[in-house]
Amino acid sequence: MVEIGRKIKQYRLQLDLTQEELAQRTELTKGYISQLENDLCSPSIATLQDILNILGVSLQEFFTEPKEEKIVYTAADYFESKNGDGSNTWLIPNSQTKEMEPIILTLPANGSCEERLPFEGEEFGYVLAGSVEIVTQGGNFKLSVGDSFSVDGKKQHKIVNSGKAEAKVLWVTTPSNF
Repeated sequence: MVEIGRKIKQYRLQLDLTQEELAQRTELTKGYISQLENDLCSPSIATLQDILNILGVSLQEFFTEPKEEKIVYTAADYFESKNGDGSNTWLIPNSQTKEMEPIILTLPANGSCEERLPFEGEEFGYVLAGSVEIVTQGGNFKLSVGDSFSVDGKKQHKIVNSGKAEAKVLWVTTPSNF
């Protein structure tokens, strides 16, 4: 349920307006503004629109409740997809709506991921298990557990498992584009 008075007060305070200043601008009384903010009365739609115009807020924005941002993700939220010879474990569902996109790339021995075509952005990786090679136009770079990498997205590249055991890499792209 929308607490109209509380929200009016919140927007008023964000603009550093007093009840009296808001009342003057809306041609209402300070007492009426006080009653509204304490949810002792309800404004007509026309009055609410006048108040919101002064506060710089649309009716739609005023009545839209902010979505609670999910902060913690568990294994139940993850999903997998194929990536070359291996697989991606998507750590944040719908991460394409965010600035970064983290996955765990799992590659079998001698396996490789799909070639990453150039894009505007960056990638970061951290080797969790095994040993891998970053293959770029500028050369091949070997990494083992605990090593990390940073690649400019403009460089075409791929990751190859250069070891005899499964390899896992925490791989983060920004902006999201896996």
